[in-house]
Amino acid sequence: MTLALTAFTQIIIMFFIILVGMISYKTRLIDKETNKKLSDIVLMLVNPIVIFISYQREFKAYLLTGLLISLLLAVITHIFGILFANLVLRKKNHEADIAIERFAVIYSNCGFIGIPLVNGILGSEGVFYITAYMTIFNLVVWTHGMITISGRSDRKSILTAMLSPSVIATVTGFVFFVGKIMLPDVLDQALTYLGDMNTPMAMLVAGVTIAQTDIVKVLQKLRIYYISILKLLVVPIAMLLFFSLFDIPRIVLLTSVLAAACPTAASINLFALRYDKNYLYASELFAVTTILSLVTIPVVMVLANMIV
Repeated sequence: MTLALTAFTQIIIMFFIILVGMISYKTRLIDKETNKKLSDIVLMLVNPIVIFISYQREFKAYLLTGLLISLLLAVITHIFGILFANLVLRKKNHEADIAIERFAVIYSNCGFIGIPLVNGILGSEGVFYITAYMTIFNLVVWTHGMITISGRSDRKSILTAMLSPSVIATVTGFVFFVGKIMLPDVLDQALTYLGDMNTPMAMLVAGVTIAQTDIVKVLQKLRIYYISILKLLVVPIAMLLFFSLFDIPRIVLLTSVLAAACPTAASINLFALRYDKNYLYASELFAVTTILSLVTIPVVMVLANMIV
């Protein structure tokens, strides 16, 4: 019950911040243009700082081993997600919508919701391991994910993605961790303060975006429930059953499954805004998967606790 209750509490917290974003839009405190600027700040500045700071910890051999296992599990999860999404979600009349649906199934909110959940359930060691999932997430989302949403697959676009701030922060952070390089306390604290803006800013952006949709009508769309089931139940449970076949440390396995069980990544809104795609549909998928995750995450975690 602790797993389920903690997951439920953390998601409720996210909802309150999203609600503030919705109110800010309705009261015209934040308009569409401001929201797009805020999304750029999250993607290009705050998110990379969060990634880098997550690697600022004392080097220990067992942590590196667990981290490498977590990296492998994250790679497997993303490969499965990509293959699965492309298999079950075929191109329709509106290719952009299919691209957004595939993105929604593949990429999870492992940072904004995953980190608070893991911290509450598994503690600081779990947070360290989820950074491995975030590492793969950021490498893949800024390459495959960006190409999926933008529709650009030329060499220049791929190179631009590989040189994105989040990817650079991921590589630099790992080098600092392995090289046992620690920042001065003052600089570390300053970056930590900036990183602390990650969740509230991302949820504000999501709330402003959601406020532009008719949530009552959204909840009547059967297609969104289909996508939500694929994302919230099919993918994480498939990974849970597969990973349980191997001798994987329990905390590493639970962290990986929890990361996969999180709702659709908030970056679906940010990327859709950035590349002028169907951001309203993106926000609808984000909103509904986040709402349904109130039930599905506790279910997956209880199931995981029973199996492992």
